[in-house]
Amino acid sequence: MESVVPDLVSHWIDGASAAGSSPRRGPVFQPATGHVAREVALADADDVDAAVASAVKAAADWADSSLSMRTRVLFQYRELLHRHRDELAALITAEHGKVLDDAAGEVQRGLEVVEFACGVTQLLKGEHSEQISRGVDSYSVRQPLGVVAGITPFNFPVMVPLWMAPVAIACGNAFVLKPSDRDPSASLRLAELATEAGLPPGVFNVVQGDAQAVNRLLAHPDVDGVSFVGSTPIAKHVYTTATAAGKRVQALGGAKNHMVVLPDADIDTAADAAVSAGYGSAGQRCMAISVLVAVGDTADALVEAVAARTRELRVGPGTDPESQMGPLVTAAARDRVVANVESAVAQGARIVVDGRDVRVPTEGFWVGPTLVDHVTPEMRVYTEEIFGPVLAVVRVDTFEEALQLVNGNPYGNGTAIFTDNGMAAREYQRRVRVGMVGINIPIPVPMAYHSFGGWKDSLFGDTHMHGPEGVRFYTRAKVTTARWPRPARGVELGFPTAH
Repeated sequence: MESVVPDLVSHWIDGASAAGSSPRRGPVFQPATGHVAREVALADADDVDAAVASAVKAAADWADSSLSMRTRVLFQYRELLHRHRDELAALITAEHGKVLDDAAGEVQRGLEVVEFACGVTQLLKGEHSEQISRGVDSYSVRQPLGVVAGITPFNFPVMVPLWMAPVAIACGNAFVLKPSDRDPSASLRLAELATEAGLPPGVFNVVQGDAQAVNRLLAHPDVDGVSFVGSTPIAKHVYTTATAAGKRVQALGGAKNHMVVLPDADIDTAADAAVSAGYGSAGQRCMAISVLVAVGDTADALVEAVAARTRELRVGPGTDPESQMGPLVTAAARDRVVANVESAVAQGARIVVDGRDVRVPTEGFWVGPTLVDHVTPEMRVYTEEIFGPVLAVVRVDTFEEALQLVNGNPYGNGTAIFTDNGMAAREYQRRVRVGMVGINIPIPVPMAYHSFGGWKDSLFGDTHMHGPEGVRFYTRAKVTTARWPRPARGVELGFPTAH
């Protein structure tokens, strides 16, 4: 269904829409046409402070709410999100550009985290040790942090906020979301539906904005924790700035995901997977396959199979049911992708399928799927996170070379291996220094009841996102040691021991 979106995308503070005090505005483009569709309010420090003040006011009462009440609200939220899933998908497509089927899949994966959060009470149980000393018991509980912030990227404007907010709220925190200013409308709808589900005012706030809003959240003394997903340079900034301010931080950074294809793999299966994972969402996924590692004599057949499928892809507006791949999110994103392809040509790679001159009936931020062969690790097309529909093929002779290539890359978000050899697959998953591994699965995104996160420059902080580690991030442990009154035994200055 077509969603009606106002001309100005505002904030959501204390359970209601708020224009904010800042006069600054930013353009929100429709990527398929290149036209400005609406404006988004860009928060200043006063707007952020208002959202955090609302969260602080709500946090104490929400932390005192019963677990059953939180669960009831989250169940109702899940039902509302499910009922409005087509509307949310349409909002994603309008401002991000991805095709509707892809947008609907994003909503579904976000819903799965809400469903996990409905049962999070099981993970909030503490532990109890009786009689650790004579008449003394010890027990632990997990308590909410207070006010937590989520800073989310443009590429998943529904899924990534739902990785954070439901788990944080289920744990008893108040949440402040700062979404991307490129596709902000979906975030506002998420907050509206949360309020409709019965969430008290101030428990879920949204501040639209740019770096000014981000930096105020990172420095704000009443924000206790920050979750972030985005590029590695910004993730480093978020982590170092917020931890220096004494906050708990999980910051997921960029990726350069490799798909290793061994000579015994089925070529058609591997080619289908590479095309799906490389060009889906125009490559604007942190789990997209961007490097195809062809091992041994499989390279020529694999490149030919991938090229044949790439040439058949239909590129067009996300609202067109015939489209398989939409546009890039902005003109700057398009230009960055084109520059990387041009650098590959200049550095000696071979362009097998060139998407720079794709023909689409509308103006917009278009680059077609591009396949680049004979890439080496020194080339810019390999070293940079392109975040676009470019699949680079690196040829190696052996399994060990492939493993060394992947482990030598500074990113460690996701990887995949395609093989019929169980021992090779086991060896790969044990030795590869990457946080998420797929065996004959190209995009190994964990389900909601596991946690999402990479290694190396793809993660800053100690915990992954959602799932059990998400619960641990949004709570802190408290241990109590108790002894109830007994007859006085006199002063004891010795160090307490078990006896």
